[in-house]
Amino acid sequence: MKFTQTLILSLTACCAVLFSLSPAMAVDGNEILRQVDRNMQPETYEMYRKLINIEPDGTQKEFVLYSVKKGANKVVALFLDPASEKGRATLRLDDNMWLYIPNVGKPLRITSLQSVVGGVFNNSDILRLDYGQEYNAVDIMDEGETYTLTLKAKTASVAYDNLKMIVDKKNLLPTTIECYAASGLLIKTLHYSKIKDFGDGMVRPSMLETDSPLYKNYRSVMLWAKIAKKELADEVFSLNYLSRIGELR
Repeated sequence: MKFTQTLILSLTACCAVLFSLSPAMAVDGNEILRQVDRNMQPETYEMYRKLINIEPDGTQKEFVLYSVKKGANKVVALFLDPASEKGRATLRLDDNMWLYIPNVGKPLRITSLQSVVGGVFNNSDILRLDYGQEYNAVDIMDEGETYTLTLKAKTASVAYDNLKMIVDKKNLLPTTIECYAASGLLIKTLHYSKIKDFGDGMVRPSMLETDSPLYKNYRSVMLWAKIAKKELADEVFSLNYLSRIGELR
């Protein structure tokens, strides 16, 4: 009887310890994703970056873009270089996208899977919203030094149906993201690297490389030169303002 009572007390104590630890031990994939988004970019910002498309023969084409973003669903990108593209601008509001071309009557509707620069990056990659805006974390695996997040698109209009994101646990930044179609087909893989201090507490990758089994031996690279917080009016993110984006610089 005494042994039984002792065993029951021991088991009760063990259960109490486990239940007390479980809330702290539980890892919320959507919370990790939220922190990744904030570590990658402020909610409202301006940035300068270069896009480089590399063909199988080594030929390269470069684009320089100035971009601004506000909140979770508004982003604009203005082409600064090459001269043939200068003055073009793209606007994204939620899942809706437009391309403005100087001397053309009105902005043109574009889709997330198209690419205004060609190469492996599509418009969704170039006009990236917060990952948490488009995806829910449906699974998370603790791999020791990294987390592996399985992300499912919230709507069918998102460019990729699901993502597998490898997150460095130490600084909560993505290192690799595999992008899949609903069929399970791997569309492309994104590789983040070259951590840089952009100031104001923003320490994040400054390079993104992508390759795709659908574009064999083609690569595209994105290089960030500046990311900084910037207050922006809502009118900046409108079709009527696209011709004036350069005034923000």
